[in-house]
Amino acid sequence: MRWMIVACRGLIARRNKGVAAVEFALLAPMFVMVFAGTIDVGNALYIQTVLDSAVAAGTNYAVVNASDVGSANGASLASNIATIIAGTATSATVVVNDGPTVTVTNGTAVSSGTASNANSCYCPTGSPPNWTWGSSVTCGNSCTGGGTAGKFVTVTASYSITPFFPAYSFVRNGTMTVGSIAQTQ
Repeated sequence: MRWMIVACRGLIARRNKGVAAVEFALLAPMFVMVFAGTIDVGNALYIQTVLDSAVAAGTNYAVVNASDVGSANGASLASNIATIIAGTATSATVVVNDGPTVTVTNGTAVSSGTASNANSCYCPTGSPPNWTWGSSVTCGNSCTGGGTAGKFVTVTASYSITPFFPAYSFVRNGTMTVGSIAQTQ
């Protein structure tokens, strides 16, 4: 009888040898997907934080140098702000009071816009990157959407991102965009 128990134990032990490998093969794809998803979310959060910081630094520079919002110094103000943002974003756009504009794409800056617009006051509306300036109004008047007409600087930064799982991505069209508008006067 004892020899029968020993023989049964040997059969049972041999049958369990591949169970761990089968379980691993069944669970490994789920672990890989969870790990890749965690990396996607972490990467998106990191890029969002970097863009937020760059736009905040550019907006802060505009507020500190509010006296430069005008036709005389507007172009240099836009260029300085674009330089602050350019190292962290794939593309950036800085507009000083619907006038001097600097657009940076992959490290190449292009200036445009009319410096004479920088002396007017506006009531901008919209959200990044689609700001609408409207026509110039008298400084200090109430805007129809709320707020007071004045001089503004818009800062918009974008970064292209390629997630592991594009179908389940938190990022639309593979681009993250952050922007702000600061009233300087």
